Parts: sequence; structure tokens; C-alpha cells
Amino acid sequence: MRKRYLFNIFLLLTVVGLSSCIIQKDIRYLQPSESLTINEEGLVPYNVPEYRITKGDILTLNVVTTPKGDAAQFYSSLNASAGTGGSQTAGGGASAGGGGTGGNPTFYFNGLKVDSNGDVNVFGIGYVKAEGRTVEDMTKEIQTRVNENFLQGKAEARLNLDGIRYYVLGDIESTEVTGEKVAYVTQLNIMQALAMNGGLNRTVDRKNITIHRKYPEGIKTAKLDLTREDAMNSPYYWLQNGDIIYLNTNGKSINGFGKEPIQTLTTGVSVLTTVMSIYLILKTL
Repeated sequence: MRKRYLFNIFLLLTVVGLSSCIIQKDIRYLQPSESLTINEEGLVPYNVPEYRITKGDILTLNVVTTPKGDAAQFYSSLNASAGTGGSQTAGGGASAGGGGTGGNPTFYFNGLKVDSNGDVNVFGIGYVKAEGRTVEDMTKEIQTRVNENFLQGKAEARLNLDGIRYYVLGDIESTEVTGEKVAYVTQLNIMQALAMNGGLNRTVDRKNITIHRKYPEGIKTAKLDLTREDAMNSPYYWLQNGDIIYLNTNGKSINGFGKEPIQTLTTGVSVLTTVMSIYLILKTL
């Protein structure tokens, strides 16, 4: 009877341990999926949504001209290097990595801030509508206004965001990935972003990645399953400025099993030893 009782306990612990283990399918990225959309050439089409500026964004504007050009003279109060023949800057500044400190101070103090009305005030040009527009669209309008103020073809307007700034929030096991991040690229997908930050450990549920994305109208939430290759078809696969990535903890890690195979075995043996000790104590009473 006692042997049967101990065998049942051992069998139960074995089943629980096996069901709690993180298996290969839980951690492999972009596994084959029948629902993956490809074109006639067998390629996954790019599904990169255009970023639309929202209130609170900060932009940098560079007006490139010759040192003696009309634009250089107009913006001379903002330029200390007007005599060097280099690029002239209006309303913007040098960009540096955020480093998890809450943004770039230089960019914040010198950049063009989108105000509560959704506009930016460009020195010498006036207010320009920003909210809901793309950076490319705004650049074209500012270039037209620059041409109206100065000789056409003598100055070039370059408008940019401070890179793609995104945020990663995870559990205590993923602290090295957590934080504010900046990528100075024009396009960035989530796999590239994770690779830049050292990848994910086994405690992160790759099937349940949450992304919060801001739009002029508000915030949308999306889920990504990074173990399926059809995640590449999602517009949320490509990150945008201001995205927040939540790394949810795998339930198999929360219950104390599954982080490492040896940990699962050790935990199972410990539980079995405890049960047997309690049984022997009760038997002697």
C-alpha cells in the first residue's frame, strides 16, 4: 500500500514536471507557419506602416546652405559654424543615444516640439501643421516655405525624428533588455531590436509579446507570437517611434518549473523528498 502511494506521488510529480518544462517550440523564433503570406516571388512583403507625428513629439530641422547664402545669414544667430562651409542648423541639435535616461536632453531643449494644437513653430517660417502627418510630408511643406523666403535651390530642409525611440519592459529576469532604446535607422523590426539588446531569455513568453503603439487618435494594443513566422505579416512586426514592448513572463517559469531542465529536476526531487518526509513523520505518530 505504501509503495503504491509513493509510486502515485512520483507519477504525479513526473507529469507535472514534464508539463511545466519549457520545450523547444516555446523558444524557437519564427517557426514555419502555413498562414504566412508571401508574394508570387516567394518573398514576405514589407508591411511597414508610415509613422504619423503625434502631439508631444520632438523633431529636428536642419537647413543646409552655403556659409554666405541667404539662409545662412537668416539663421546666423543659431549657427556658430557659419564660416566653416558646413551644414546649417535651424531649430535642431545633435542627437545622442537615450541610454535609458528618459530621452536626449540636447534634442529636447533644441528640437521642434509639437504643441497642444499639433503644430511646430519654425523660426523665420512660422507655424507648420505636424500632428497626423508623416515626416516626409512635413519636409516638403517646409522646403516650399524655405524656397519662398530664400533663393530656390540654395537651401535644403532636412527634418527628422531622434531616431526610432522605443521602450522595453519585462520581468526581473529580463532586466538587461528592459529600458529606453534608440535606433538610428529608418526601419526597424522587432527581431532586429531584440537582437540589438541581446535577445530574450527562457522566462519570456515569446508567444505573447504585447506592443502599445501611439497614434494621433490614441493608443492601440497588439499581440505578437514570435514563435510563428507569420508574425512578419503584422504591421506591429515593424517598430515605430514611441512603441512600448511588454515582455510577458511565461507561466511555466512563474510556477517554479521550466527555467532550466536541471532546475525542473531539482525542484521535483525536492518536492518528492518533502512529501516522503511528511509521510514518514505522519506514519510514526
